[in-house]
Parts: sequence; structure tokens; C-alpha cells
Amino acid sequence: MPNISTTYMGLALKNPLVASSSGLTNSIDKIVQLHDKGIGAIVLKSLFEEQINNEVSKVISKDIQHNNPPGDENYISDYVRQNNVQQYLDLIRLAKSSVSIPVIASVNCISGDEWISFARQIEKAGADALEINAFIIPTNRKISSADLEFRYLDILSDVRKVVKIPVAMKIGNNFTNLVGMVDKLQTNGAAAVVMFNRFYEPDIELETLELTSSSIYSSPADIRHSLRWTGIVSGKIKNIDIAASTGIHDGEALVKLLLAGATVGQICSTLYLNGFGQIDEILEFLKSFMKKWNFKQISDFRGRLSYSKLPNPAMYERVQFMKYFS
Repeated sequence: MPNISTTYMGLALKNPLVASSSGLTNSIDKIVQLHDKGIGAIVLKSLFEEQINNEVSKVISKDIQHNNPPGDENYISDYVRQNNVQQYLDLIRLAKSSVSIPVIASVNCISGDEWISFARQIEKAGADALEINAFIIPTNRKISSADLEFRYLDILSDVRKVVKIPVAMKIGNNFTNLVGMVDKLQTNGAAAVVMFNRFYEPDIELETLELTSSSIYSSPADIRHSLRWTGIVSGKIKNIDIAASTGIHDGEALVKLLLAGATVGQICSTLYLNGFGQIDEILEFLKSFMKKWNFKQISDFRGRLSYSKLPNPAMYERVQFMKYFS
């Protein structure tokens, strides 16, 4: 029987399949179900600072006549904020006492101070690791790309100063030099990088002339982005784990990303679309693949087709476009 156990950020996992941060990881009932179905680790739904701020605004806006005495707005803001954070910390503690797999917390903040505050409390609550879900939208034309990169690095560095648990950075692929960015993240203390963050993309409803969101689910075709950059980054940057994310809908996708050099694969959309039974389907394919090629453990083939292992690494580069379409 192949050994499909692995390690991610120094944490022991029974397999390389991780439930990514979503509405499927926001309650203890769902977390236990994922555990029982065989998932290797869980990333809790992100603690969103922006969502907390919106809730604060809604509560305060109910006082239309401004009948509350001066200072009440600060009290309400502190109360709502701490209540949301406390619920998240309680979920961490309950998850840790209910499942035997690693529980990774996730935070999504828009202001510098909150990363530090949330990180400290999350570590004290017992989370095994922390995933920083960072996306800075470059809408200011006067800010350089280098300045934006430094903001990511500052966030990571500030968090690493106050926690001892491993930290992963969940990023998008819109960096001028993605390999260089991952190298900087590793140098500044990231134990892992999650590639890639799936953002809510805009759409326009022509019947109402309103801005809406497009489909929230990934498709199997989305693996092409994760596969290319997993292969390149894993071949170029050492001493950092890669959690491949977006586009993993079946066992074939997971195996391909492991071959490219991923440490683990994070899944979400396929669980929504196909149910938790998909976990077993994916893991069974992984085992059958390993049996077919007589691989005893994942390290026997992980990274076998990464950028650094290929005789022609240009296969990962855009030069192939000219080959096939000229």
C-alpha cells in the first residue's frame, strides 16, 4: 500500500489534500465531516477585517437619529470586533479538540495593525499554522510595483515577529516577477506560499445595469495557471512549501501538481460541486497512480517534472506558444 502521508510547513499530514478556506470550513459540523471523509488538513474560513468593519457600520447606522451618547460608536465598534474575533477563536479551539488533523487559521486584513492583533490571538487559541490571505488592489497609479511588493513583505515580517507557528502567504499571480516575489517571501519567513488566491471577479448584469460577481467556482481548466507556476517556483525556490490551489477538481489534477512540485493541493470548488465524497475519489486516484508507477511514497515523484528537473524547462515558458501556433 503506498504511503500518501506528507508534511506541510512542518506539520504531519496523513495525505496531501487540504480543504481551503471557504464556507465549508466555517463550522465545527462541516469540519468534522471533512475530517471523517479523510481530508489531510483544514484551513478555516478567513477572519475578514473588512467584513467586521461592515458589520460595525450596519450596527451604528441603525441609530438613525443619533440618540446614542457620544463615545458609544467606539464602544459598539470594539464590542462587535471583539465578538467576531472571539467567535473565530472559539472555532479554532473547538476544531482542535474535535479533529486529529492540522487546523490552519486564515486572516484577511486591510490595515496593518489588525494583522498583528489577530495573529497573536490565533496562536494563543491553538491554531497549528496561519495562512495570510493578502490581496492589495493596485488602483493608485502613483504607487510602484516595488512599493506594493514591500507591503506584502511588511505584513509577513510584522506577523512573523509576534508568532512562532508557521505562516503561509496566499497570493495571486499578478506579480511582475512571481519567482522573485516568492523568494522574498521565503527570505522574510514564509514557511509556505499558496498559489493561487481565487478572487471574486466582477461581471455586469445587462438586464439591470448593475455590477455583480461572476461565478465563484473554479473550473478544471484553471489548473493551467497553478501548474505552470508550481513547476517553475518549485524548481527555482528551495526551502518553501507550495500549496497548489485553484483548478484541483479530481485526482489527476492533484497528481499533476505534485509532479510539478507542489507540497499539497488545496480544494474547494470541487467539494461544493461534487460533495465531500470527492475527497476519497481524489485520494484513491493518487494511490492507484502510485501503484501503477511503483512509487512507495510521495517524495518518490514529487517535483519529478518541476522546472529544474526537465531537460527542456522551456516547456513551462511562453516560448511554447511560438512552437505550436507559428
